Amino acid sequence: MTTAPLSLHHIIRPSSLKTGKPPVMFMFHGYGSNEEDLFSFANELPEELCIISVRAPYPLPPYGNAWYAINFDDINGKWSDEEQAVIAREKIVKFIDEACATYHLDEKRITLLGFSQGTILSYAVALSYPEKVKNVVALSGYINENLLTKDHKTKDHQNLKIYASHGMVDQVIPPEWAQKAPQILESLGVEHKYEEFPVGHGVAPQNFYSFKKWLGNKI
Repeated sequence: MTTAPLSLHHIIRPSSLKTGKPPVMFMFHGYGSNEEDLFSFANELPEELCIISVRAPYPLPPYGNAWYAINFDDINGKWSDEEQAVIAREKIVKFIDEACATYHLDEKRITLLGFSQGTILSYAVALSYPEKVKNVVALSGYINENLLTKDHKTKDHQNLKIYASHGMVDQVIPPEWAQKAPQILESLGVEHKYEEFPVGHGVAPQNFYSFKKWLGNKI
C-alpha cells in the first residue's frame, strides 16, 4: 500500500482483510530513532492488523527524530520540553483521525504501540482521549501526568486496555518511573498488565512474545 501525504510521515503494512474496515496499530518510536525501528516487529504481528509506523515531527541532527526536545544542561540536568510534548500529543491525535479516514480503518479498534518517548506520548493520547484508543502497548516508558489533558480524570477509561513493560536495569528511564503506572491506571479504572524483564533500555525477545500474546485476543 502506498502512503498518502498526511500530516506525519509514515510507512504501512496493510491488513490481510479484504472486506470491511481492518483494525489498526500505530507505532511511535523513541527519541532519536525513526519509523523503521518498531516496524521491524510488523511481520511477527497479527496479519489482520493494518500497521502504521509514524515518524516523529522534529528532526534530530545528524539523524533521527524526536516527538519533543530533551534538553541537557549543567544547571538543570536533563529535562523535557513538555509544551512541545503536548503539541506532539495533538499532532498524533490529528494523524490518527486522518489515517483512519484515508485508509478506511476501524476507528473503534485502534492500538498504540510505543517505545520510550513514543510510549510517553501513547500514554498521553490514550489517557487523555480514551474514547479513541482500544489498546496500548507501552514499552520502556512512563506516564507523565503533565502531558495529560486537564479533564482526563473525568473521562471513561473502562474500555481501554494497557500492556506495559520495562527493563529492570534500564539506564535511560529509571524503572521506578515506570512502576508508578499501575497505580495511576488503577485509579482511572484502566485494565492493565505490567511486567519487568532483566534488560536495559530495549525490548527482550521474551518481552516481545509476552505483549504479542497479550494482544492476541484484544485486537
